[in-house]
Amino acid sequence: MTMPKQDMDAVRVFQGLEDGRSSVRLRAALAAGTAPDPRFVGKLIERCAIEPEFYVRDMLTWALTRHPASMTVPELLGEVRSERAQARSQALHTLSKIGDRRAWPAITRALLTDTDDEVARSAWRTAVVLVPEGEEPELAAVLSTQLGRGGREVQLSLSRALIALGEVILPTLRAAMTDPDPRVRAHAVATERLLRDPEAGFEFAVEEAKRVVALGRTGQEG
Repeated sequence: MTMPKQDMDAVRVFQGLEDGRSSVRLRAALAAGTAPDPRFVGKLIERCAIEPEFYVRDMLTWALTRHPASMTVPELLGEVRSERAQARSQALHTLSKIGDRRAWPAITRALLTDTDDEVARSAWRTAVVLVPEGEEPELAAVLSTQLGRGGREVQLSLSRALIALGEVILPTLRAAMTDPDPRVRAHAVATERLLRDPEAGFEFAVEEAKRVVALGRTGQEG
C-alpha cells in the first residue's frame, strides 16, 4: 500500500530535521513552514532546543509562526520553563515573533533576570512585544534591575528593550542614576541619551555616560 503524499512529505521533514548536515535541516524547516502540518509542531520545538546553527534556528522559528498560535503557544509556554537554556531562549524568541499576548503571564521576573544572558535578552525582547497596555512602568522597573549587566551586546539589548517602552522609563532611569554602582549609573545615562537621540549610537552614548558619571553629574542635569 502506497503512503499518501502528505505522509511521505512529513516523513521527509522529520528525517531532514535530524540530518547531520545543517543545509538539510534548513531545507526541512523551510518545508515545514511552507506546508504547515500539526504533526510538525512538537518536532520543530524539540529541534529548537538543540539546534546548534543560528540560521537553522531562525528558520525553525519561522516555521512555527506559520502554524496556528493555538497549537504552538501552549507548547512554547512549556519550553520557557525548561532546564535547558537554549530551549528557554528560543521559545521566548518564537513567542515574540508570534506576538500572542496570551503568553504574557509566562514572562516572569525569573526569566527577565535569568542568569543566562541569551535567555534574559530573549525575555526582554519578548516582554516589550507582549506587555499589556498600562503595565509598562512595572516592566520597566523589573528591567532596570538588570542595568549594568554584562558586556556591550547585553547592555545594548537591555537599552533597546527599555527604549521600546517609551517615556515611561524615565523615572526608573533617573532613580538608577543614583545607584551606588557606577556601571548601573552609566548604563542608565546611556539609555536616556539613546531615548532622547536614537541616532547617537550606543558606543557614543556609553562613552558620554562614563564621562558624566565620572564627573558626578548624573541626576542633576537639566
